Amino acid sequence: MLDQLRAYFTSDFPLLSTETPPHNYSQLAGKLLLKQEIPFSEEEISQLVSSSVLSKIESIEHYLWGHRCRRCGNKLAHLFAKIPHKKCGKECVYCRSCIQMGRVMECEPLYIGNAAFEWPVYEHPCTWDGTLTNHQQHAADEISRLVECGAGEKLIWAVCGAGKTEMLFPGLTTALQKGKRVCLATPRTDVVRELLPRLQRAFPEVKIQALYGGSPDKVGNASFILATTHQLLRFAHAFDVMIIDEVDAFPFHNDASLHFASKRAAKPEASILYLTATPRKVQKKRIHAKQLPAVFIPERYHGHPLPVPHLKLTPTLHRYMKKGQLPEKMMKKIADQQTTARQLLLFLPSIAKAEEVAALLDDKGYHVQSVHAEDENRAEKIQTFREQKYRILVTTTILERGVTFPSVDVYVIDAGHSVFDEAALVQIAGRAGRSQQDPTGEVLFYHIGKTDAMLDAVNAITYMNRLASRS
Repeated sequence: MLDQLRAYFTSDFPLLSTETPPHNYSQLAGKLLLKQEIPFSEEEISQLVSSSVLSKIESIEHYLWGHRCRRCGNKLAHLFAKIPHKKCGKECVYCRSCIQMGRVMECEPLYIGNAAFEWPVYEHPCTWDGTLTNHQQHAADEISRLVECGAGEKLIWAVCGAGKTEMLFPGLTTALQKGKRVCLATPRTDVVRELLPRLQRAFPEVKIQALYGGSPDKVGNASFILATTHQLLRFAHAFDVMIIDEVDAFPFHNDASLHFASKRAAKPEASILYLTATPRKVQKKRIHAKQLPAVFIPERYHGHPLPVPHLKLTPTLHRYMKKGQLPEKMMKKIADQQTTARQLLLFLPSIAKAEEVAALLDDKGYHVQSVHAEDENRAEKIQTFREQKYRILVTTTILERGVTFPSVDVYVIDAGHSVFDEAALVQIAGRAGRSQQDPTGEVLFYHIGKTDAMLDAVNAITYMNRLASRS
């Protein structure tokens, strides 16, 4: 009974044999899979279990007071249900929390792949020849030390546009030179798509695989994995270096199953790194309690300050938006902006409003597109905007972070909406002024009344600029 209690309240997971599995089973190393996800016959799977390449575990644990899903860690009773199962002929419990990754049934085991695999050693993996600023170099040195020493965690708190990706390069180089397996995970698919070509350019000889919903590559057998945090539900004790980018972002920051999965995906002795420009209260509390070592970078890589948003009171905004229109002064401002060299990012609080505003601007003859989470063509639209094939991109919070455009102004329409919290507004403002060639950019928050989130975002950006000026 004591063992059951301990298992229920922890995220402990069984470790497999340390014997190195054959090379042709690299696609199973550190994986946590349903039987139908394993690309081998039943006979081959049985042989792999016998030879400790795979290990079977109970998929759903049962206790007197409930269940626990061994894949996502869910313990909430309302997220379990029963259905008749064709194979066993019984009514079986399944987990609804992670069902989007494939149904976990109590009568079907999960399989863990042996993670004791020898990954390639790269002598000179990184070809990036850029120069880091003093702030960036300090962070890079701290990251490299963490990778060198192994077990431990660290948070890199860097303002939007500080160059967090480049700060990782020395640490990633150290890891790959030592034959360590690396995962860089982020909550947003668009960020994965953005990072992949940048990392491939910097590490051209390294096999890097990107895993996300709908990704063309599903094997996951590389020594460097770039993934959405949801994909970590398919890994267990797999990575020597685990990097969680945008640790404060939705859905990661408030999804217990994703935190559970990220911890389980890392080996017990792994180096764990968190990256963020807008840490949440839980991270700040751990930093202040000296439970989480942190490195702070208040300055953008080009040395220019962050654009400070201007708050634009627009009392008639909602009245116009209900009719699918925008106030005349706002339309005039958009028209004036189109005479400048910069493109324009327009943020709206919902998909419906984004599409309405895009249609309005299109009717007025502007070169405009809209993009949102449900848009199947969003990757192509973002890329064509980056290539400056149209002037205005109307979007939701899906583009609040992780994407870089060389020269844009940023307007938030209805900035007082609840979807725009402080972190979102800081990140949105951070889309402007990211390039050395155009380090400024105009950020406007249109609203019908100031909110704490707007004021806190402005104060946070002003504070960062003040710190940067003193450094």
